[in-house]
Amino acid sequence: MCGLTGFWQAGGFDAEAARPIAERMAVRLAHRGPDAAGVWLDPLDGIALAHRRLAVVDLSSAGHQPMHSASQRYVLVFNGEIYNHGELRQELTAGGGQAWRGHSDSETLLACIEAWGLEKTLQRACGMFAIALWDRRDGVLSLARDRFGEKPLYYGFQGSRLLFASELKAFAAHPDFAADIDRGAL
Repeated sequence: MCGLTGFWQAGGFDAEAARPIAERMAVRLAHRGPDAAGVWLDPLDGIALAHRRLAVVDLSSAGHQPMHSASQRYVLVFNGEIYNHGELRQELTAGGGQAWRGHSDSETLLACIEAWGLEKTLQRACGMFAIALWDRRDGVLSLARDRFGEKPLYYGFQGSRLLFASELKAFAAHPDFAADIDRGAL
């Protein structure tokens, strides 16, 4: 079990102000991943990704997240396990030219996304997972879960910011979070 969190704000943000917010959001998920923590920001595009890692598949630092694809186009935070990542990795390797930094299913997932695109990769990935993927070239954030929704992924707007996380308690660490109950919705 790992924990992912982050936020997106149209028009960008100040990196010095955003980094501690993303770090605090990730601290709320520390119980989900005691082995490593990471934060990645792109203040011009207004995206912050944070991760807490429980190392299972690849125990080395090559599995740390947020993780960049080989081309640097994609940045990923991932919670879960891709059961068929070995098969997917072999298929990519058979085509030649694929260099691997480690043995994690996160790296395999990113390589598949680069080779086949997100939709086809999600169709072929077997497992339990939740991901947040930032496409640096196109400026697109994709949030996705496995077909059965086994791994949690919460999201919602607070003002002009989109917050997302493996658990709702990460939202409370964001200064824009308001836990008001909408009586009309009840």
